[in-house]
Amino acid sequence: MTIMFDPPHPGEIIREQCLAPLNLSVTEAAKGLGVSRKALSELLNGHSGVSSEMAIRLSKAFGSSPEAWLRLQMQYDLAKVAHRADSIQVTRFRGQTQA
Repeated sequence: MTIMFDPPHPGEIIREQCLAPLNLSVTEAAKGLGVSRKALSELLNGHSGVSSEMAIRLSKAFGSSPEAWLRLQMQYDLAKVAHRADSIQVTRFRGQTQA
């Protein structure tokens, strides 16, 4: 499996493209998003990911669709696991239908 790029964690995008241009502190942003400072800090620092609920909050606060925020998270997660895809051992099942 070939990795075309190594996308940044969504938290980095939120910090650089949402908070920084508005000069928002983590505390101010967390309050506006309706989440704890700790929850937002963990996301910004890459220790947690964008959940469905957070995607809606980010969409309402900063724009883009919830799906776009979730896509960023999915791309990041997939790129991380793709680095070790060759070591993931599975049995290929073959039947009449292929997904």
